[in-house]
Amino acid sequence: MRVIVALSGKTDGYIPDRDIVIAFTADEEGGCCNGARWLFTNHRELVDASLVLNEGAFGFIRNGKPAANTIEATQKVSGGFTVTAKNRGGHSSLPRPDNAIYQLAAGLVRLSKFKFPVQFNEVSRAYFEQTAKIETPRIAAAMRALIRNPADAEAEAVLGRDPLYNSMLRTTCVATMLKGGHASNALPQTAEAGINCRMLPDARTSDVRAMIVKALDDPALEVSTPAEREPRPAAPVVPDVLRAVERVTQEMWGNIPVIQIMQGGATDAIPWRSAGIPAYGVSGLMIDPDDLRLHGRDERVPVKSFFDAHEFTTRLTKLLTATVPVR
Repeated sequence: MRVIVALSGKTDGYIPDRDIVIAFTADEEGGCCNGARWLFTNHRELVDASLVLNEGAFGFIRNGKPAANTIEATQKVSGGFTVTAKNRGGHSSLPRPDNAIYQLAAGLVRLSKFKFPVQFNEVSRAYFEQTAKIETPRIAAAMRALIRNPADAEAEAVLGRDPLYNSMLRTTCVATMLKGGHASNALPQTAEAGINCRMLPDARTSDVRAMIVKALDDPALEVSTPAEREPRPAAPVVPDVLRAVERVTQEMWGNIPVIQIMQGGATDAIPWRSAGIPAYGVSGLMIDPDDLRLHGRDERVPVKSFFDAHEFTTRLTKLLTATVPVR
């Protein structure tokens, strides 16, 4: 989308008041060595920007109409754990109650029922405060109640049913991959599960691991120990950028709110933000929250939303880089 904006600006004679750098990077959730981190670490002079606009936020469609736009101000951190069950194994014709696959499966069922505690930061609290203004009365009441008291079990039960709202409330961990055994006629000697966690910005990896161990409730299950990381504070959007996003949003879709959001997925904003450079996710891409297919094999967006996002990004880029009126 940024490339399309740059090319269209070139054809219509637009001259920005500063350099606009477009960085092509891959694998934003690839951990230590993805494209953005490599580029920033090895060639910072090429991307040492004063402001970064990135993907990572959407607008929301309700009842067929745009209801809100969002701007990603902070994000959860992706972290992986491996849970392993080990067994002496044997021949499959002589089954025993102790089975690595069954042991692992039982622990995962217990993990599936575990919820990390509700915790708000400056961005997520503002998100729920603003979203309550456009939600149904029941959902809005639950949002306000949980802001007042994060331990309100009734309000948490209401919001926890929605995957998006649930992800904004807490650290989440979910089993995403399984492997086990070595032959169809042998009892499994090992079984492993990959656990993908999306940790709150200020969470510590060691604390998350300790809670996974507690939820599995089986000391025989081994849980890997990833490297610790320093917690990162949430960073609300600077006023000038927020005003620009609000202006373009209202020009295109009328009087709908712009809501700061904490992104549950990882984006390429991390290395810039860690270096103190403002980096925000904003796209103007309007989607139905009940039809999110991110990372699915049928990932898609509405055609109109695609072209609207192009127009939104064009206007926003010009507004943030123009010192003379834009025709």
